[in-house]
Amino acid sequence: MTGIFASALGDGIAALHPRMAQRLALSTAGGVGMIGHGVMERIWRGPAFTAPFLRLGATRHILFPEQGRDVPFTIENYPYLDAHGRETVSFVRTFELPGRRRRFDAQMVYNPARGRIVDYLGTHQHLAVDLDITVRPDGGFRIRSGEFRLAEGPLRAVVPRALTGVAEVNEWFDEASGRFRVEVAVVNHRFGPLFGYRGAFEARFVETGTGVSGAVKPLREKVLD
Repeated sequence: MTGIFASALGDGIAALHPRMAQRLALSTAGGVGMIGHGVMERIWRGPAFTAPFLRLGATRHILFPEQGRDVPFTIENYPYLDAHGRETVSFVRTFELPGRRRRFDAQMVYNPARGRIVDYLGTHQHLAVDLDITVRPDGGFRIRSGEFRLAEGPLRAVVPRALTGVAEVNEWFDEASGRFRVEVAVVNHRFGPLFGYRGAFEARFVETGTGVSGAVKPLREKVLD
């Protein structure tokens, strides 16, 4: 089965740095996952009025209100088939903030009809967002978010752009340090910067063996295509 990133990038995947290509080659057919350990040099948020919204998101492992510097960080990327039979890659990020552990959970699938990756956010996958992924000149990748869709109880709706932020993720391999570098920023066109972080991590690749731990899977799996 073709990995989700190969499906999304097509021929563009050949332009990735070899270490980035290894990182994005994760698939159930390959049977390999990736665990990254590192430090986020800075975690930031927008003005004080954004804190309640970020705090609400933190209850379902979507963003959080704390800020910090030199925060230990772990990312877990595991390929698996979800309950709907979709090829999925986990993006579970854990931040060891002073006195508190925060997680930012997402599960990515490729939607052939949309021709792009869809990111399901949080513990209950009540938010799904379209992602556009491109290759950077240095062989890294850039991800930019598009339409957000909501599923909460009987409610199904497209979230107005005015109520969401545009997330941009940049990741590349730093030859000098031998580490992956990452920068994330979420910005609302009206309210400005909402949340972000930057830092670096080292990665090791592990065999998934007989399956993937439920610790990196959501409590509920949705289809919001």
